[in-house]
Amino acid sequence: MSGRVTIDNPALLEFWTERHLCTLTTLRADGSPHVVAVGATLDPATGLARVISSSSSAHVRHVRSGQARVAICQVEGPRWATVEGLAVVRDDPASVAEAVERYAARYRTPRPNPSRVALEITVTRILGSSRFTD
Repeated sequence: MSGRVTIDNPALLEFWTERHLCTLTTLRADGSPHVVAVGATLDPATGLARVISSSSSAHVRHVRSGQARVAICQVEGPRWATVEGLAVVRDDPASVAEAVERYAARYRTPRPNPSRVALEITVTRILGSSRFTD
């Protein structure tokens, strides 16, 4: 599946506003998965997911090296949802500030980090438990 998907399932949208940690999977140069725990946000209006991170993180390096296909998954009991997409690293102040603001609304205000960047993921596929499928 290519292109941005429409994110309009009310139960899925609610799930992505609740406070749940997620896993972010990026691909190493050899194609093997690198999985880390992150906080992530989902913006249904733009079809974008965002993760804030340090510029030196392995997952940021993977995306910068061209391994841009990623997946973010969250699970709580029988409910789970995975968003897949294409990531880019944003280091401009406006993009980072927006990602931080969205993170703070879902989780808490993050500690200061002068090397913070934002991974911006264009969502191309959503998978989930049966309550999120129409």
